[in-house]
Amino acid sequence: MKEILIVFTGGTFSMMIDEATGSAVPRFSGEELLGKIPQAKNLAGLTCYDFGKYPGPHMTPELMFRLSKKIKELISGGRYDGVIVTHGTDTLEETAYLLDLTIRTSIPIVLIGSMKNSSEPDWDGPQNLIDAISICLNPNCRDLGVLVCLNGEINAASEVTKIFTEQIDSFRSLDFGALGFVQNGRVILNRLPRKLQSIVTDNLVTNVDLLTVYAGMDEKFFKFSADSGVEGIVVEALGVGNVPPAAFDGIKYAVEKGIPVVLVSRCPAGETLDIYGYPGAGKWLHQLGVIFADYLNGQKARIKLMLALSITKDRKELEKTFE
Repeated sequence: MKEILIVFTGGTFSMMIDEATGSAVPRFSGEELLGKIPQAKNLAGLTCYDFGKYPGPHMTPELMFRLSKKIKELISGGRYDGVIVTHGTDTLEETAYLLDLTIRTSIPIVLIGSMKNSSEPDWDGPQNLIDAISICLNPNCRDLGVLVCLNGEINAASEVTKIFTEQIDSFRSLDFGALGFVQNGRVILNRLPRKLQSIVTDNLVTNVDLLTVYAGMDEKFFKFSADSGVEGIVVEALGVGNVPPAAFDGIKYAVEKGIPVVLVSRCPAGETLDIYGYPGAGKWLHQLGVIFADYLNGQKARIKLMLALSITKDRKELEKTFE
């Protein structure tokens, strides 16, 4: 049998309803969860590693980076044919993308979660785990970077995002669609990930802000961020990459202080482009030195900037990393 490492980090997958409060709380260890899914052990040799019982909102970039280092350590001996990471869905895409950028391995690494807890009759965690095992066992799933699998859909970590608060089919790749799907243990792949990229670093710069632009926004929050000593700013701009004129002044203030500014769109799909030339538009932002982040959303661009800043603070080099 092939050997698969399962790293348990917590999330709704590990939760049950607490009778005192009537709400879901972390409860089960990895071995206890596997005990509830006995069919999994018939598919492969499974090794559990308990990283923690973190709800999704409790995961931090520091924890994500520590998780990356731990996974690299555990797979360094070549024992495993695949890795499955259970994770809270609220921050799953950020952890998945950080792992995708920092771990280079041929074996599949699959992140899963659960939209329902173990006390609910439609608990989806077990099926997500079974599907992830099928992915790890399939030779066509090697060299695809980090994958995310919920509700039978296989998505690239660099492309997927959570679009619903609690629906089972909450994770989608809005720009390019799923890589494939798992059906009754059969893995069907339709395409490759659009982009695979590595950032090799031993450090993480976490002092990076994320600001969302809104109608009538002024320079206030940009100046506050810049004056607080922040090391990078990600801006979720309007549309294809435009901001109100007063917000432009705030971004200019940050750039002139030497702070790298990365631009994404607050729209759930689409790329950023410098095609408009009115005051505050993308053309002037780009000429100012703002870095455009392709199809990344804000939370992923922030993860990428944290890693990139640990290597260089040179705008031209950062531009190469993003554009």
